Amino acid sequence: MKISRNLFSPLPIALAVVLSFSSQVRAQSLVTLYEIAREYDASFISAKAQYEANLAKANQTLGGILPNISLGSTATRTNATVSYDKAPSSNGENTFGVYSANVTMTQPLYRPAVWATYKQGGRQLLLATAQFEAAEQELLVRVTQTYFDLLSSQDSLEFVRAQKRAVAEQLASAKRNFEVGTATITGVRDAQARYDLTHAQEISAENDVRIKLLALGLAVGRTDIKAKPLRDNSKLIDPPKDPMETWVSRSESMSPIVRQAELALDVAKLEVDKASAGHLPTLDGSIVYGGTRNFGGTSSSPLGTTATTSSNHILNPSASLTLSVPLFAGLTTQYRIRETKALEQKALADLDNAKRTVAQNTRSAYLGLIAGLSQVKAYEAAEASTQSALDANKLGYSVGVNINIDVLNSQSQLYQTKRDLAKARYDVLVGTLKLRQATGTLTPQDLEPINQLLAP
Repeated sequence: MKISRNLFSPLPIALAVVLSFSSQVRAQSLVTLYEIAREYDASFISAKAQYEANLAKANQTLGGILPNISLGSTATRTNATVSYDKAPSSNGENTFGVYSANVTMTQPLYRPAVWATYKQGGRQLLLATAQFEAAEQELLVRVTQTYFDLLSSQDSLEFVRAQKRAVAEQLASAKRNFEVGTATITGVRDAQARYDLTHAQEISAENDVRIKLLALGLAVGRTDIKAKPLRDNSKLIDPPKDPMETWVSRSESMSPIVRQAELALDVAKLEVDKASAGHLPTLDGSIVYGGTRNFGGTSSSPLGTTATTSSNHILNPSASLTLSVPLFAGLTTQYRIRETKALEQKALADLDNAKRTVAQNTRSAYLGLIAGLSQVKAYEAAEASTQSALDANKLGYSVGVNINIDVLNSQSQLYQTKRDLAKARYDVLVGTLKLRQATGTLTPQDLEPINQLLAP
């Protein structure tokens, strides 16, 4: 496991522990790490909790249109001195008690503000869904980007080490030629300088691998990560078949960012309706059923009595309508309407900005993907050319036509081209996901074609 050796080379004990378990560590695919990240990534878990909270908050608006039922009861106890003129023997201290209970159901019949709030709840449900979709897509792209950043860093380390070995061989050759008098000391010093430079680059590349490994571990919560590399000479994805403007048009209708802005505008319009409802009357209907019981009699009757009434009708509920007409609220309603209309204009401007931003991001992602695919082909051609140039310079050096620095420069150019080619391939794969993210069509299933390009 080369990564472990690089990471823990200064620590022999840790190295031994890692190597002892290296056979148990299996390389994880991109899909596997994404599934792990869904259960561990703190920002995604936070977005999921916010989504559930938003759903619960949106459903709270049902309370405004459904009946409200309440149970109320009262109990009183009275100590009184009762005197009866016709029955003096009954005079004395008496205790009287009254207990009453009622059930009240109130149904809003005409409340425009309440119905506007209920409609807002439906929009908020859709808004929460769009926000969660955006969070899922962001996690998918972030894990993929971090995954390929690690692979790119590991490739860079391997290329630097290969270059270091090649420079070491060239340094040894320069020393031998100097010793036999067929080369100058300049060639030796050039090779030594290039060797020292590649050694410094190796140290930097090792540290970069550590950092990229930590970044991926932050998303998945694991330290035993071994990313699967791409297959050798594997064919990348095909370029987009649809023209750029088709992708832009698709983004305006499917992007969760645009949908959030559209729903926010709907909520703002309903907020204007709520504010305007402050000038409108409200009508509620209610039904009350209750009873009263006297304990210990009353001041007019020493005997206990029971009466069950409902608005003076025994055993019958009472029904009532309550009409409320607002007359003057200290200009609060007028200024509230002005506030909500201004916020509606803000929401409309935010929607326009969201559409323009998404369209720009889609165009950038599309052009970046097309350029990336062309860049890969160019780097593949450059790799073959630099390899041929290196072979020619080595041959020329062996026959005394070229000097050592020519070979060193050709080696440096070759390995730089290899690094650039590897990174360009990774950027193309991430670019396909970013294009779908910009249009709002990205799903976890889009990882499967990329996952199939990884080595088994």
